[in-house]
Amino acid sequence: MKKIVLGLVFLGLYACSQPTRETINADEALDYCAAQVDRTLHELSNGGSIDYTMMPRNIMDSLTVWHTRKTTKEEWTSGFWPGVLWYDYEYTKDQKIKGEAEKFTESLEYFAHIPAYDHDLGFLIFCSYGNGYRLTGKPEYKNVILAVADSLATLYNPVVGTILSWPREVEPRNWPHNTIMDNLINLEMLFWAAKNGGNKRLYDIAVSHADKSMKSLFRPDYTSYHVAVFDTITGNLIKGVTHQGYADNTMWARGQAWGIYGYTMCYRETGDPKYLDFVEKITDVYLKGLPEDYVPYWDFSAPGIPDAPRDASAAAIVASALLETSTYFEGKKSEEYWNAAVKMLESLSSPVYQCRESKPAFLLHSTGHWPGGSEIDASIIYADYYYIEALMRYKKLL
Repeated sequence: MKKIVLGLVFLGLYACSQPTRETINADEALDYCAAQVDRTLHELSNGGSIDYTMMPRNIMDSLTVWHTRKTTKEEWTSGFWPGVLWYDYEYTKDQKIKGEAEKFTESLEYFAHIPAYDHDLGFLIFCSYGNGYRLTGKPEYKNVILAVADSLATLYNPVVGTILSWPREVEPRNWPHNTIMDNLINLEMLFWAAKNGGNKRLYDIAVSHADKSMKSLFRPDYTSYHVAVFDTITGNLIKGVTHQGYADNTMWARGQAWGIYGYTMCYRETGDPKYLDFVEKITDVYLKGLPEDYVPYWDFSAPGIPDAPRDASAAAIVASALLETSTYFEGKKSEEYWNAAVKMLESLSSPVYQCRESKPAFLLHSTGHWPGGSEIDASIIYADYYYIEALMRYKKLL
């Protein structure tokens, strides 16, 4: 039985609670994250000052130090490291961490002053400035979020009903209007802006995008494509394809994870039960195909299973989502989703998946872009972000 009355939540602050027994030592896991954050900050300082425009991105399997990237339009992950710092500050209350979070966050401020170039603005700004505003209430942070939300909305095509994800892929791939699964996560910034002083139209854009994506990015069995390609004249779907998955007819693990997280958030923000019904369907097909440790292979039809690479980032995203999803159900379904999230966190918190002494990241064994040969079996910053978010959510819901 579903709970139709929602708790008001923002980035993991829930009004409703989930009575459970504690099976993970959340403080121990968060202490581990705090220690790894300190190691990373020490590494980034390199014995001197920190360049706050250089963000940790990944540590490949054979390496032991972060590969950092400049906060440019081409780097979609730059908001995750500031977001990690904000969660770490929320847990530790360490003013030094707060100061570092502010400096890394504010290096992204220029996105409020440039035209939108693709959909990743939500990842960049809401993970950084969104968490920062939640914890500090700084009005200048709110102003940045509102400005970037307006910028993101310029990519919305009312004929299609979705936000254009990759303008750069329109001509090379002949994808006239493309919308990718990841784009669902950026809707949270639009919902938030519409409710916090921004243009009310942003809410309608987010709903339209969520509804059209529901119809276009999923197959009848509720598995997902990565990309939906639309005709800009009629707004009709041309085809669904993969980009980072194995094939056009397979379920890319992180893509399905974005869907589970995204539609849970859409239910929270709108209260529309159709989103919760849909979350149930796409979650159940995901859970049914998981290996015993609940950390998926990078694609559910990946070649070489059971020796194929895993994707810890997908597990972290789904764990964080299902902790929230479980609060919107009652009875066996609530317990099922809660227990699944706990199993994911138990595995991710084990020696198999935690970096521990080997690297300053949180997690091992994520897969970024297998078809592109990029970030395979690596530590990746967005896996760390959703892992610490999931731990914070778990701690608050106990």
